Amino acid sequence: MEKAYFEKFKWLNKSKVQINENEIVMYALAESDFFCNNGAISIEGITPESLCNAPYFYTEIAGDFVLRAKVSHDFKDTYDSASIMIMKDSNIWAKACFELTDFNTHAVVSVVTNQMSDDANGCNIDGNEVWLQVTRTGDSFAFHYSTDGRKFYMTRFFYLPVEKMIKVGFLAQAPTGQGGERIYSNFSLEHKTVKNIRMGE
Repeated sequence: MEKAYFEKFKWLNKSKVQINENEIVMYALAESDFFCNNGAISIEGITPESLCNAPYFYTEIAGDFVLRAKVSHDFKDTYDSASIMIMKDSNIWAKACFELTDFNTHAVVSVVTNQMSDDANGCNIDGNEVWLQVTRTGDSFAFHYSTDGRKFYMTRFFYLPVEKMIKVGFLAQAPTGQGGERIYSNFSLEHKTVKNIRMGE
């Protein structure tokens, strides 16, 4: 996609971004995340705080669409991720993350938030890069992942009460760490209604 295309993008929680010919490099701020905790705590382990301070670099799109990007980062700290996110507002949103989990895996993780957030670990991935996709049909959405950019597999199918126009874009998070670069390449955003939302095509 042409570099000029990203001039239309806006910031929520502005950070640094470098737009190259074939990739975007975003900087995740220290201790930044999007998560609306339901109040649960644990004696051991890490329970996410309620935070809405991670940098989100987004555009807006109306109606059905398919967004894809290849994402990568260096997996330094627990919950570090390069993510894609859709958003109505600060209470209604969803993200697909390529994350260093608290199981010390590189995994495709999804969070869907309607006032409160859930949290679902998906497939573990060998290596430091993966393709992420989000597809919309009406008020239904699906997250997919791919290791080759050709064959995509569903990791989440869900509903959100959204308007026709929503925000879509890149989220760079580092909930427990000092932050760092998150790399997004091979980006595409198409106005398109898929035949099978579970298959993503």
